Amino acid sequence: MARIGVVTFPGSLDDRDAHRAIRLVGAEPVSLWHGDHDLQGVDAIVLPGGFSYGDYLRPGAIAAVSPIMTEIVGAAGAGMPVLGICNGFQVLVESHLLPGGLIRNAHQQFIRRDQRLVVENASTDWTRQFEVGDEIVIPLKNADGGYIANEETLKRLNGEGLIAFRYRGTNPNGSLDDIAGLTNERGNVVGLMPHPEHAVEAGFGPNTPDAMRSGTDGLKFFTSVLESLAARV
Repeated sequence: MARIGVVTFPGSLDDRDAHRAIRLVGAEPVSLWHGDHDLQGVDAIVLPGGFSYGDYLRPGAIAAVSPIMTEIVGAAGAGMPVLGICNGFQVLVESHLLPGGLIRNAHQQFIRRDQRLVVENASTDWTRQFEVGDEIVIPLKNADGGYIANEETLKRLNGEGLIAFRYRGTNPNGSLDDIAGLTNERGNVVGLMPHPEHAVEAGFGPNTPDAMRSGTDGLKFFTSVLESLAARV
Protein backbone atom coordinates (compact mmCIF):
# COMPACT_ATOMS: atom_id res chain seq x y z
CA MET A 1 0.00 0.00 0.00
CA ALA A 2 1.31 3.43 -0.96
CA ARG A 3 2.08 5.75 1.95
CA ILE A 4 1.41 9.45 1.35
CA GLY A 5 2.62 11.99 3.87
CA VAL A 6 0.56 15.02 4.82
CA VAL A 7 2.45 17.86 6.49
CA THR A 8 0.86 19.76 9.36
CA PHE A 9 2.16 23.27 9.96
CA PRO A 10 0.90 25.58 12.71
CA GLY A 11 -2.21 27.02 11.06
CA SER A 12 -2.91 24.14 8.67
CA LEU A 13 -6.66 23.71 8.13
CA ASP A 14 -7.07 21.04 5.48
CA ASP A 15 -4.61 18.36 6.55
CA ARG A 16 -7.39 16.06 7.79
CA ASP A 17 -9.29 16.51 4.53
CA ALA A 18 -6.15 15.42 2.67
CA HIS A 19 -5.93 12.36 4.95
CA ARG A 20 -9.49 11.46 4.04
CA ALA A 21 -8.89 11.82 0.31
CA ILE A 22 -5.85 9.57 0.55
CA ARG A 23 -7.78 6.89 2.44
CA LEU A 24 -10.62 7.04 -0.08
CA VAL A 25 -8.28 5.95 -2.89
CA GLY A 26 -6.88 3.09 -0.83
CA ALA A 27 -3.57 4.60 0.25
CA GLU A 28 -2.25 5.16 3.76
CA PRO A 29 -2.00 8.77 4.98
CA VAL A 30 1.01 9.49 7.18
CA SER A 31 1.12 12.54 9.46
CA LEU A 32 4.29 14.62 9.10
CA TRP A 33 5.13 17.46 11.50
CA HIS A 34 6.64 20.73 10.35
CA GLY A 35 9.38 20.65 12.99
CA ASP A 36 10.73 17.22 12.08
CA HIS A 37 13.40 16.09 9.64
CA ASP A 38 11.85 12.62 9.22
CA LEU A 39 9.71 11.82 6.15
CA GLN A 40 8.93 8.40 7.64
CA GLY A 41 9.62 6.58 4.39
CA VAL A 42 6.57 7.96 2.55
CA ASP A 43 6.16 7.54 -1.20
CA ALA A 44 4.59 10.96 -1.89
CA ILE A 45 3.74 14.14 0.00
CA VAL A 46 0.82 16.56 0.21
CA LEU A 47 1.28 20.10 1.52
CA PRO A 48 -2.27 21.05 2.58
CA GLY A 49 -4.18 24.30 2.64
CA GLY A 50 -4.49 26.66 5.58
CA PHE A 51 -2.58 29.60 6.98
CA SER A 52 0.82 28.21 7.95
CA TYR A 53 2.44 30.25 10.70
CA GLY A 54 -0.47 32.69 10.42
CA ASP A 55 0.69 33.84 6.95
CA TYR A 56 3.22 36.15 8.65
CA LEU A 57 5.72 37.81 6.31
CA ARG A 58 4.05 36.25 3.23
CA PRO A 59 1.83 33.18 2.93
CA GLY A 60 4.10 30.14 2.94
CA ALA A 61 7.30 32.10 3.60
CA ILE A 62 8.02 30.79 7.11
CA ALA A 63 6.83 27.27 6.28
CA ALA A 64 9.28 27.21 3.38
CA VAL A 65 12.22 27.30 5.80
CA SER A 66 10.78 24.81 8.31
CA PRO A 67 12.80 21.65 9.05
CA ILE A 68 10.42 19.34 7.17
CA MET A 69 10.76 21.43 4.00
CA THR A 70 14.52 20.85 3.96
CA GLU A 71 13.75 17.16 3.58
CA ILE A 72 10.91 17.70 1.10
CA VAL A 73 13.02 19.88 -1.18
CA GLY A 74 15.63 17.14 -1.30
CA ALA A 75 13.03 14.41 -1.86
CA ALA A 76 11.35 16.40 -4.62
CA GLY A 77 14.71 16.87 -6.30
CA ALA A 78 15.11 13.09 -6.25
CA GLY A 79 11.72 12.63 -7.94
CA MET A 80 9.24 12.13 -5.08
CA PRO A 81 5.73 13.29 -6.02
CA VAL A 82 4.74 16.43 -4.08
CA LEU A 83 1.36 18.17 -4.27
CA GLY A 84 0.88 21.65 -2.84
CA ILE A 85 -2.72 22.78 -2.34
CA CYS A 86 -3.54 26.47 -1.78
CA ASN A 87 -1.19 27.38 1.10
CA GLY A 88 0.83 24.35 0.04
CA PHE A 89 1.20 25.91 -3.42
CA GLN A 90 2.41 29.09 -1.73
CA VAL A 91 4.96 27.01 0.23
CA LEU A 92 6.20 25.38 -2.99
CA VAL A 93 6.69 28.78 -4.59
CA GLU A 94 8.44 30.19 -1.53
CA SER A 95 10.66 27.07 -1.48
CA HIS A 96 11.56 27.66 -5.15
CA LEU A 97 10.24 24.26 -6.14
CA LEU A 98 7.89 26.17 -8.45
CA PRO A 99 8.53 29.61 -9.98
CA GLY A 100 6.76 32.93 -9.57
CA GLY A 101 4.79 34.28 -6.65
CA LEU A 102 1.31 34.53 -5.14
CA ILE A 103 -0.15 37.83 -3.98
CA ARG A 104 -3.38 39.25 -2.56
CA ASN A 105 -6.44 38.65 -4.74
CA ALA A 106 -7.07 41.48 -7.19
CA HIS A 107 -10.31 42.50 -5.47
CA GLN A 108 -8.60 42.43 -2.02
CA GLN A 109 -11.10 39.98 -0.57
CA PHE A 110 -11.15 36.36 0.52
CA ILE A 111 -12.97 34.27 -2.08
CA ARG A 112 -14.79 30.97 -1.74
CA ARG A 113 -16.45 29.33 -4.75
CA ASP A 114 -16.73 26.17 -6.81
CA GLN A 115 -14.23 26.95 -9.54
CA ARG A 116 -14.10 25.66 -13.12
CA LEU A 117 -10.61 24.68 -14.28
CA VAL A 118 -9.19 23.38 -17.53
CA VAL A 119 -6.43 20.76 -17.44
CA GLU A 120 -3.40 22.02 -19.37
CA ASN A 121 -0.89 19.28 -18.53
CA ALA A 122 -1.99 15.67 -18.11
CA SER A 123 1.46 14.09 -17.92
CA THR A 124 2.43 14.88 -14.31
CA ASP A 125 2.42 12.45 -11.40
CA TRP A 126 -0.76 14.11 -10.11
CA THR A 127 -2.69 14.63 -13.37
CA ARG A 128 -2.03 11.55 -15.51
CA GLN A 129 -5.62 10.31 -15.26
CA PHE A 130 -6.94 13.52 -16.82
CA GLU A 131 -6.88 14.49 -20.49
CA VAL A 132 -5.58 17.83 -21.73
CA GLY A 133 -8.61 20.08 -22.17
CA ASP A 134 -10.70 18.37 -19.50
CA GLU A 135 -12.90 20.82 -17.60
CA ILE A 136 -13.22 20.06 -13.90
CA VAL A 137 -14.82 21.80 -10.93
CA ILE A 138 -12.78 22.14 -7.76
CA PRO A 139 -13.58 24.26 -4.66
CA LEU A 140 -11.47 27.39 -4.23
CA LYS A 141 -10.94 29.42 -1.04
CA ASN A 142 -8.15 31.93 -0.65
CA ALA A 143 -7.17 35.54 -0.08
CA ASP A 144 -3.69 35.43 -1.61
CA GLY A 145 -4.19 33.44 -4.80
CA GLY A 146 -3.11 35.90 -7.49
CA TYR A 147 -0.30 34.24 -9.45
CA ILE A 148 2.45 36.56 -10.69
CA ALA A 149 5.69 36.07 -12.61
CA ASN A 150 7.91 38.14 -14.85
CA GLU A 151 7.52 38.06 -18.61
CA GLU A 152 10.44 35.70 -19.11
CA THR A 153 9.05 33.19 -16.61
CA LEU A 154 5.57 33.33 -18.13
CA LYS A 155 7.06 32.70 -21.56
CA ARG A 156 8.94 29.67 -20.24
CA LEU A 157 5.88 28.28 -18.41
CA ASN A 158 3.82 28.48 -21.59
CA GLY A 159 6.57 27.28 -23.90
CA GLU A 160 7.56 24.28 -21.79
CA GLY A 161 4.04 23.17 -20.87
CA LEU A 162 4.51 23.87 -17.16
CA ILE A 163 1.04 25.34 -16.60
CA ALA A 164 -0.96 22.48 -15.11
CA PHE A 165 -4.35 24.22 -14.73
CA ARG A 166 -6.01 27.43 -15.85
CA TYR A 167 -9.14 29.08 -14.55
CA ARG A 168 -12.08 28.66 -16.92
CA GLY A 169 -14.95 31.11 -17.17
CA THR A 170 -13.94 33.39 -14.30
CA ASN A 171 -10.49 34.38 -13.15
CA PRO A 172 -11.27 34.69 -9.43
CA ASN A 173 -8.13 36.38 -8.18
CA GLY A 174 -6.40 38.18 -11.05
CA SER A 175 -3.78 35.49 -11.74
CA LEU A 176 -1.68 36.26 -14.81
CA ASP A 177 -2.56 34.13 -17.84
CA ASP A 178 -5.45 32.65 -15.78
CA ILE A 179 -2.90 30.36 -14.09
CA ALA A 180 -4.45 28.17 -11.39
CA GLY A 181 -1.67 25.61 -11.01
CA LEU A 182 1.84 24.71 -12.13
CA THR A 183 4.14 21.73 -12.49
CA ASN A 184 7.92 21.48 -12.47
CA GLU A 185 9.83 20.20 -15.50
CA ARG A 186 10.01 16.65 -14.16
CA GLY A 187 6.27 16.53 -13.46
CA ASN A 188 6.58 15.26 -9.90
CA VAL A 189 5.86 18.60 -8.19
CA VAL A 190 2.44 20.18 -8.75
CA GLY A 191 0.86 23.15 -7.01
CA LEU A 192 -2.57 24.70 -7.39
CA MET A 193 -4.79 27.14 -5.52
CA PRO A 194 -8.10 25.19 -5.65
CA HIS A 195 -8.68 22.29 -3.26
CA PRO A 196 -9.04 18.85 -4.91
CA GLU A 197 -9.34 17.19 -1.49
CA HIS A 198 -12.73 18.89 -1.15
CA ALA A 199 -14.06 17.18 -4.27
CA VAL A 200 -13.49 13.49 -3.58
CA GLU A 201 -16.73 12.18 -2.11
CA ALA A 202 -20.29 12.39 -3.42
CA GLY A 203 -22.47 14.35 -1.03
CA PHE A 204 -19.64 16.62 0.06
CA GLY A 205 -18.23 18.07 -3.17
CA PRO A 206 -19.21 20.79 -5.63
CA ASN A 207 -22.62 20.87 -7.25
CA THR A 208 -22.94 19.22 -10.68
CA PRO A 209 -25.75 19.11 -13.26
CA ASP A 210 -26.56 15.63 -11.93
CA ALA A 211 -27.00 16.49 -8.25
CA MET A 212 -26.04 18.94 -5.54
CA ARG A 213 -22.63 18.32 -3.96
CA SER A 214 -21.97 15.32 -6.18
CA GLY A 215 -18.69 16.49 -7.76
CA THR A 216 -15.68 14.20 -7.32
CA ASP A 217 -13.22 15.61 -9.85
CA GLY A 218 -10.56 15.86 -7.14
CA LEU A 219 -10.27 12.08 -6.81
CA LYS A 220 -8.19 11.85 -9.97
CA PHE A 221 -5.35 13.78 -8.36
CA PHE A 222 -4.94 11.01 -5.82
CA THR A 223 -5.59 8.06 -8.12
CA SER A 224 -3.12 9.63 -10.57
CA VAL A 225 -0.30 9.62 -8.04
CA LEU A 226 -1.04 6.00 -7.13
CA GLU A 227 -0.78 5.07 -10.80
CA SER A 228 2.47 7.04 -11.06
CA LEU A 229 3.93 5.26 -8.04
CA ALA A 230 2.86 1.85 -9.35
CA ALA A 231 4.55 2.58 -12.67
CA ARG A 232 7.87 3.04 -10.88
CA VAL A 233 7.86 -0.40 -9.25
